[in-house]
Amino acid sequence: MPRILHLSDLHFGAHDPRLVAAVEAEADAARADLVVISGDFTQRARTEQFEEACEFLSRLRDAGHEVLAVPGNHDVPLYDVLRRFLSPLTRYKRFIDDTLCPFHQLDGAAVLGINTARSLTFKDGRINREQVDFITETFSKVAPGMPRILVTHHPLFALPVNDGGELGEAIGRQELALDAIAEVGVDLLLAGHNHRASTHHARDLVVRAGHALVVQAGTATSVRLREEEQSFNLIDVDGDTVSISLLTWTGERYEPGVPAQFRKQDGSWLQSSQAQADADAPA
Repeated sequence: MPRILHLSDLHFGAHDPRLVAAVEAEADAARADLVVISGDFTQRARTEQFEEACEFLSRLRDAGHEVLAVPGNHDVPLYDVLRRFLSPLTRYKRFIDDTLCPFHQLDGAAVLGINTARSLTFKDGRINREQVDFITETFSKVAPGMPRILVTHHPLFALPVNDGGELGEAIGRQELALDAIAEVGVDLLLAGHNHRASTHHARDLVVRAGHALVVQAGTATSVRLREEEQSFNLIDVDGDTVSISLLTWTGERYEPGVPAQFRKQDGSWLQSSQAQADADAPA
């Protein structure tokens, strides 16, 4: 049963060192099989910020943690125009990972990351046809029944960015991406960007999206908040059962909430209470 620690939006350069230390302690305590970081390692893609992020990753790896990472829009230089358009992710590849679309096979889950950061947009993300083909090709090789997890920085869907209900932008070329994840049976979609934690059923957001659970991470270490405290996700995958725990910063430590339990039933993910009710219903 693989356990995944899902972090996002670290924003080194606009971070709190206490939170960084607390995340490392929680990672050690959780004994996760994989630490997933869904982008925005830095605040402004500066060398010194990437160096801090690199040191953080080195400490995680030295402690025995496997890491899968994708870049975010803040990892593309904003004000260095030449670098932004000629070599936007050179520093990311130097300090974080030279693979922009990494794949990791766990004992019990397959995890693929896709880069959605682009030079031509300041904050919004896009996916291209080659990446969609890569998603299809990669997951098509995974054994039948193996849970499939896709990681992006930008959410594929328009999701709330504040308590007032304002929606962020869906990923560019959303239709291509949704058709691909439905075709290959992606189970979990992990993303960040909005600094707000939430879990949704993909079909509740867009009918054509398939059965995936949409799992958003808040910011783990940044002081840039959007009406909620820092947080991250701890995800346990056990075949057709998924447990998602949200750990939220209290000012002194990360406090776990009550895990949300989901079970796949008839091709759809149902929260355990609903799945049990359906199972108990008369035929």
